Amino acid sequence: MKAITYILSIIALGFVIFNLTKVDYQNPLEGDSMVAVITILAGLCAILMLTILRVSKKIEHTVKRRR
Repeated sequence: MKAITYILSIIALGFVIFNLTKVDYQNPLEGDSMVAVITILAGLCAILMLTILRVSKKIEHTVKRRR
């Protein structure tokens, strides 16, 4: 599970970096730039959720060891 979350985080980071190159910084909310901005936000949300999942699994493991 840990390896999968790291792999998915790397893929999401790749999407973010790729779409940062596609944004027109003069008009970021028009045309294809809007799609890139939305994809950047989605990638960042995915990274955040995967990080939360890793932390919660670590907490769960710690609690189980103390019982």
